[in-house]
Amino acid sequence: MRKNIIGFNTKIGRNKPETIINKDASCPFCEYKHLEHIIATCGEMTLLENKYNVLEHSFQTVLLETRYCGSDMPDYNHKHMHDLIHFGVDHWFSMLDSGKYKSVLFFKNYGPLSGGTMRHPHMQIIGLEDIDNDSLYDESDFFGMPIIKKGAVEFNVSTSPRLGFCELNILTENNSELDTMADFIQISVDYIMKHFDNRCKSYNIFFYRIKGLIKVKIMPRFPTLPLFIGYNLRLRPNNLDIIIAEIRKIYFS
Repeated sequence: MRKNIIGFNTKIGRNKPETIINKDASCPFCEYKHLEHIIATCGEMTLLENKYNVLEHSFQTVLLETRYCGSDMPDYNHKHMHDLIHFGVDHWFSMLDSGKYKSVLFFKNYGPLSGGTMRHPHMQIIGLEDIDNDSLYDESDFFGMPIIKKGAVEFNVSTSPRLGFCELNILTENNSELDTMADFIQISVDYIMKHFDNRCKSYNIFFYRIKGLIKVKIMPRFPTLPLFIGYNLRLRPNNLDIIIAEIRKIYFS
């Protein structure tokens, strides 16, 4: 089994702020006048260097999605959602094409079981010096039953999940229809957080560039399966057809 190992600086990690569980803690991302090492801005969005660079041999950045700490993707109007994905993809591609990194991660953690520590809506773009891009995924991760296709963009539910349960994939035949991809990402998050399971309070979004094309995976997060941790076993739910029908009825009927 292939393993990617990256060093984690525990000294820095112990000092990271946490506002998901500790709701009374002040949010450093809300103090816009005091933000440092800003790379770029666009409207309410800000890309800055991560003050807590816990991953060794990496360059970590944080993309603040909005100035409203209590909001998230389902709350954004279409223009802001489109602008966010364009802004993020532009800077992700810039790091990918810089030649400085073997791979560049672009992802989002949201909620107490997502692996994140900050409630303020944000994404991360991280350049890795030692991890090959091709080792980050398997082509089968994106196999799925189609929900809908609009133009060159396919929206499906995974039949070969990385972890398990309802993993939603967004694939494209070109990279020019980012607005459609943004719409499908927003729908995915809305469905996972409001309709999929009332116990679900967390999710992840992962972006990949494979053979030049963007692929996106959105997954709900629950306590991690012991079968996966101990034996690398993934669970595929037996109600994928019901999930597809429900998404179509809510968002596309």
